[in-house]
Amino acid sequence: MSASFCLVSPGLRGAVAAALRLCPRASAALRPAAALRPAAARRFCSAPELQESTEEYEFVERLIPPSEVPAPPPHDGPAPSGWQAPPPSPPDLPYTVRRSRMHNVPVYTDLTHGNRHITVVRKVGGDIWALQRDVRDFLRDTTGKEPPTQVNEVTGTLKVKGQYDRELKEWLLRKGF
Repeated sequence: MSASFCLVSPGLRGAVAAALRLCPRASAALRPAAALRPAAARRFCSAPELQESTEEYEFVERLIPPSEVPAPPPHDGPAPSGWQAPPPSPPDLPYTVRRSRMHNVPVYTDLTHGNRHITVVRKVGGDIWALQRDVRDFLRDTTGKEPPTQVNEVTGTLKVKGQYDRELKEWLLRKGF
């Protein structure tokens, strides 16, 4: 009784060689298959032919997530969730605040050291120092005190000490961002 194997994968080849070393009787039975020349071995080991079918690709396309977030639908006023559509043209100011990829105003609250609240305004372009002055003036008028701020020109972020995310989001929406 003889058997022939086509060992294409090096890992599989190594595993079979190790098994044959452990069992000498099996090694003797399989010796004629090892004597096959490479051309003859290729005759027994042919890769299956692949056919590409595009008929049912529409079912696969539904499962692939979109590469970008679609444009928001037009709204008159705020949506039921409180979201407001961006205006068609940005305001004429020395700075810009771009929306996030989900079309939200990029104002977030960061909690550090357990109880220290920091409000972060991200995606700021243009004159970030003018935004800092306007934010400081706005918060001085609404709260009566001037919170410390930190500007990072490289990342385009403005940090304000305190929890002012609602106030700053509403203020930026009123400004036209």
